[in-house]
Amino acid sequence: MDTFPSAHDTPAPTPAAARPTDNRRRVAGAAALASAVEWYDYFVFGIAAALVLGDLYFPAGSPTAGVLASFATFAVGFLARPLGGIVAGHLGDRRGRKPMLVLALTLMGLATTGIGLLPTYDTIGVAAPLLLVALRVLQGIAVGAQWGGAMLLATEYAPEGKRGLYGSVVQLGVPIGVVTANSVFLLAGAFTSESAFAAWGWRVPFVVGVFVLALAWYIHTRVEETPEFRRAERALAERERSETSSPLRTVLRHHLGTVLLAGGSFAVNTATFYIIITGVLDYTTRELGMERGAVLTVSLCVSLTQLVLIPASAALSDRLGRIRVYAFGAAGIALWAVPLFLLIDTGSLLWLAVGTFVASCFLSIMYGPQAALFAELFTPEMRYTGASLGYQIAAVGGGGLAPFVMVLLLEATGTSMAVSGYVIALSVVALASIKVLADRARSR
Repeated sequence: MDTFPSAHDTPAPTPAAARPTDNRRRVAGAAALASAVEWYDYFVFGIAAALVLGDLYFPAGSPTAGVLASFATFAVGFLARPLGGIVAGHLGDRRGRKPMLVLALTLMGLATTGIGLLPTYDTIGVAAPLLLVALRVLQGIAVGAQWGGAMLLATEYAPEGKRGLYGSVVQLGVPIGVVTANSVFLLAGAFTSESAFAAWGWRVPFVVGVFVLALAWYIHTRVEETPEFRRAERALAERERSETSSPLRTVLRHHLGTVLLAGGSFAVNTATFYIIITGVLDYTTRELGMERGAVLTVSLCVSLTQLVLIPASAALSDRLGRIRVYAFGAAGIALWAVPLFLLIDTGSLLWLAVGTFVASCFLSIMYGPQAALFAELFTPEMRYTGASLGYQIAAVGGGGLAPFVMVLLLEATGTSMAVSGYVIALSVVALASIKVLADRARSR
């Protein structure tokens, strides 16, 4: 047995199971939409960073320097994510999952729209990149706050034996966000010339992000707080009357090792994902001379397959156990790291599609059960804080730096095999972390 005791020692949330099915579906649907629109807003920055932001906001120096500066700004959003996770986690464990999710969506909508309206370096000078960084920080805080709230809305409403499947609806927000972001960029490019796209066409995907505010209002008015939080809230109120405590302090004092292991187990997934959707986009168009629209189309089609693979792997983890499925995905990423870039280096769209599709399969196998796995590492009264910290540590150590590290490795070594080595090293860390988590579960 390789699931975690917290999921079994604490009784299942029977009140959620007793609620009408349509209520559970409404909550799961709202969580999935919240995740999708939040990630859409977040991903449009990554695509724009690979295509246009370097020239528009960091024009000095070589094209490589501009891309590095653009990817560094992309990484800044990841550095801000733990702050969002800490603040929202602390308040979410005290005040509720729903208010923090609504706040995160509102902040993301305003920041993304702000980027779409931001003047370029040629218009306002050095203020342009500074404001771009500031808005990217707000995006990072928002997405750091969002994941825990959406994930817990879904998993804490899940019926008995389906926590993995319900958690996967939030994970689907990532491929939906990628597909939508790529689609909007493709449409913007199709209906504008190269000069018009550089002047204003790239802004359209950002301005569309304002519609996230409508979803925030819907969740605020139509979605109820989770049953598990309501029970944990009563227990927390009793504890606060007798002692001064906080979920964050409890996690840092007694569960920091679990948080770090969770982060270590997931960094390879998020790093490989961002290498594929942003780093490879830059590499194939700038270094290999491939056409931008064709590469975006491949990315879009590959992401569509995740809409099937993520819930399938999550449902499998409900039957076989989280760790077994999760570890299989991590091992697959390690084994595919070298073939992936050998195929990309051919410069063929077909082999690019094959390489990224197989990599996406292994990413999906890990990502499907990840929400339920992280939720089960912590008890309800500190779950938002603990799960969010684990996820966001992985995002900083893996995803945020990955495109930047990829460009540096390519420039320093002249070979994509250096990037494969980077992915393999992160895979070793992931497998070691997973083994320790599994050993802890067995010992309990």
